Amino acid sequence: MNEMTRASGFKADKSSWPADHPDVKHGRIGVLLLNLGTPDGTSYWPMRRYLHEFLSDRRVIEVPRWIWWPLLNLVILTTRPSRKGKDYETIWNKELDEGPLKTITRNQASALAERLASHPEIMVDWAMRYANPSTESRLNYLQEQGCEKILLLPLYPQYAAATSGTACDQAFRALMKLRWQPAVRVAPRYHDDPAYIDAIARSIERHLASLDFKPEKLIATFHGMPQEYLDKGDPYHCQCQKTSRLVRERLGYPKEDWLTTFQSRFGNDPWLKPYTDHTVERLAKEGVKKLTLVAPGFSADCLETLEELEGENREIFEHNGGEKFSYVPALNDSDLGIEVIEAIVRRELMGWI
Repeated sequence: MNEMTRASGFKADKSSWPADHPDVKHGRIGVLLLNLGTPDGTSYWPMRRYLHEFLSDRRVIEVPRWIWWPLLNLVILTTRPSRKGKDYETIWNKELDEGPLKTITRNQASALAERLASHPEIMVDWAMRYANPSTESRLNYLQEQGCEKILLLPLYPQYAAATSGTACDQAFRALMKLRWQPAVRVAPRYHDDPAYIDAIARSIERHLASLDFKPEKLIATFHGMPQEYLDKGDPYHCQCQKTSRLVRERLGYPKEDWLTTFQSRFGNDPWLKPYTDHTVERLAKEGVKKLTLVAPGFSADCLETLEELEGENREIFEHNGGEKFSYVPALNDSDLGIEVIEAIVRRELMGWI
């Protein structure tokens, strides 16, 4: 697995080792890209396993267990796998039989490895918080290959306990099992990093230049979270707002034509507002005919962008009178996307390389 991410041409110095010393790989530096995850298939049981792992995470669902477990196991995991499996089927990479998030993250790791080829001691790999390849398996692999230092890069521009936090939790749980732990760094959130802001702005510029219309409104939409999490001190909402403002200012976009919203609600509790789908519907009913959405919180396109934004929200807009709709793809494994990841990695590896 992940053969393309291996460093080539690296040879550790063993000149000082005694003749009978066991062959222990050492001297390498690992870079591990971390993303959310994707089910291993779209049928009921792969979807159930994925949803069970995801929705059992205490970082994601903070409802008391005595309330949540019966609801999860008796209701949600009975009905939701089949429904979500159909949604995944609409975006599934049929050629590789995997979700697009897995395809894109693998490509990001491969492209980053190529850009770091001048440092043969560096190994680039990738892992998922939920499902496969697991964080533990890839950390173990990097150590087996001689990585004595490892940089963890959660691919979430804005920090949230339910994304970056749980990704690091999973890595730390794996490290707890190792007798010989590597030195570890965690790359911080990059919601206001100049390289990231510029890349998002340039991707929007390229997209708008490709359209046969000029949008009347542009919505920067971010994944939502329960309002309660913000009230408890999660910085995510503030970082999303700052990202949105910095991108708008970098573009010089009129403030009155730029909106910031939140999508992907789950359950009945209040989530961060305004809601994306409600905003799209309202704009269409108010007479807006041309609309563009961008999702700066996603480093790679996935179900929440391809099926929810490109599909559901397009349908909402057009059903309520809208005529022209477009979605700006995530940075993904484009040159702009890899430039951002490379800039962060090179900065965070300072002192190690």
